[in-house]
Amino acid sequence: MMVDVRLKDITKVFGKVVAVRNMNLEIKDKEFFAILGPSGCGKTTTLRIIAGLEKPTKGRVYFDNQDVTSLPAKFRDVAMVPQFYALYPTTVYNNIALPLRSRGVSKEEVKQRVREVAELLGLTEKLHLHIDKLSIGDKQKVSLARAIVRKPKLYLLDEPLTILDPVTRIIIRSELKSLQRRIKQTIIYVTHDQIEAMSLADRIAVMNMGVIEQVGTPYEIYDKPSSRFVGWFIGEPGMNFLEAEVDKHSSAIKLGSQEVLQSKTLVSKLVEKTNNNKVVIGVRPEYIYLEKNPREAGNGYTIVKGVVELIEFTGTHYIVLVGIDGREVKVKMNVEDYRRLNIAPKENVYLRIPLDKILFFDPVSEKRIL
Repeated sequence: MMVDVRLKDITKVFGKVVAVRNMNLEIKDKEFFAILGPSGCGKTTTLRIIAGLEKPTKGRVYFDNQDVTSLPAKFRDVAMVPQFYALYPTTVYNNIALPLRSRGVSKEEVKQRVREVAELLGLTEKLHLHIDKLSIGDKQKVSLARAIVRKPKLYLLDEPLTILDPVTRIIIRSELKSLQRRIKQTIIYVTHDQIEAMSLADRIAVMNMGVIEQVGTPYEIYDKPSSRFVGWFIGEPGMNFLEAEVDKHSSAIKLGSQEVLQSKTLVSKLVEKTNNNKVVIGVRPEYIYLEKNPREAGNGYTIVKGVVELIEFTGTHYIVLVGIDGREVKVKMNVEDYRRLNIAPKENVYLRIPLDKILFFDPVSEKRIL
């Protein structure tokens, strides 16, 4: 069973609030697609529009080029797994079987399909148990099983791992990816958790204030963010953004009194795209190297001087906050490199930055320009 989902010019307004604004999105058949964004950005509203639980104020919804905008939810053949599971006070078996029984499926087929999906999700030994006897993680598995047993053509998952503890979340997350490969169906997964989206999805749509900021693979979203919001929202910590000056006379880009790089071609492009002498430099914390002594940048690098302001230890790495002429830069260091460098607050350091990891953003539109 195949299904492509296409949203065309979708807008949804609740009173004076625009929840989704002029959205255009295409989700491919058998794709694990994530809609990622902070709370209140419109991602759940988008999912409900796809499900038929909300009708768009403007725009059309298509399943395999068929316009389903006015088609009620019960006729769309989709299964929705909510953030908070809604299970009945009975056995695991009865909860999974319910959608089949309500459709008049024969007793023997119900039994076969329930056991198939129970095996798929590791619930076979728990079919006889009452729901109250299950862990939260197993309850969410039952909620998934009840959706899968119907064999719908589209699965809609609305933050299904949010209520789980961190350890269970990691376990279920890996099982979900394996599950999608086995059932080979289209899954649209809504989440505010970037790790879930990055680890699970084939492609991701990043939303902000009702608008899609970028659609792409996890690599594209991470390495080439199309806006400052995407660069900041994705990453732990997010991308550094530094306001810089474009000096047309010396063909240089400067951070305060320091020259970051010199390139007549690059400066010309930046001036053309921004129409002013300001630009925002973006670079991820893990791409920056710290050194105690200055040296020649060498091919493909630039050197910037700074002062250590704060050091944070996360357990797996260190985050070093460095001040550069009134600007702050976060540097992510592994434990071995940090201990070898042996730095302390108020100490002078030098940031060695690969030129090919520096991105440039427009200071007004906040969109990436280079």
